[in-house]
Amino acid sequence: MITEPRTLRSLPIPGWAILLVAVAALVVATTALTATLVAGNGPFGVMSGRLGSMMGGGSYGAAGSSEMMRGLGTGSAPRPGVSGFVAGSVASPRVIRVYAGPGYVFSPSSISVARGETVTFVVTRMGPTVHEFMVGPADAVASDTPGTPEVGDIGMMQAKSLTYTFDGPGPYAFACHAPGHREAGMRGTIVVVS
Repeated sequence: MITEPRTLRSLPIPGWAILLVAVAALVVATTALTATLVAGNGPFGVMSGRLGSMMGGGSYGAAGSSEMMRGLGTGSAPRPGVSGFVAGSVASPRVIRVYAGPGYVFSPSSISVARGETVTFVVTRMGPTVHEFMVGPADAVASDTPGTPEVGDIGMMQAKSLTYTFDGPGPYAFACHAPGHREAGMRGTIVVVS
C-alpha cells in the first residue's frame, strides 16, 4: 500500500488557532504602523506632519516636549510665559493633545500651563495597550487618590477628554494607573508658569 506524504493542507489545524495567529499579526502590524506614523520615521515620515494636522494638533506647553511630537502637529501657538500667549478659561479652555503610547509613555511628558488656566486634555491612545489619564496635584496623582480627575479605558485610536483648572501653586502631574504603567514610566509633569 502506497501512502501519500501529509501536506500542510491535510494537517488538522483548528480554526481558532488560525484566528489567533491572524489577530496577533494584526496587533503587531498596527503597533508598528502607529509607531512609524507617530515617530515620523520610515516610509510614512513625510505624512506624519499632515497626520498631526488632521488630528488637530494644539499647543503643548513645555519647550522640552517629546521629540516624537514634532510630526504630530504640535503647532506654533505661544506657550505660557511667552508674549502672545492666551490662557484657557472656563468658558474657552485651551486644548492640549496628549498621546498615550505606544508602550508606557505619554507624549508630551512635560506640559506648561498658566496659573489659574483651564485646560482640556484630549488624550488619544496609540497602540494596543489600554490606558487611563489622571491629572491633578502631584501627590494625589502619585498615590492614585480617589476623586482625582481621570478618564479610563481609553480604546485604541480613541480620544477622551478631561478639563481641569490649575488654580493652585502646584506641583501638578499626570499619570496612567493601569497596573504597572505608572511604575514603568507612564507619567508626566505639569509646570505652572506665573
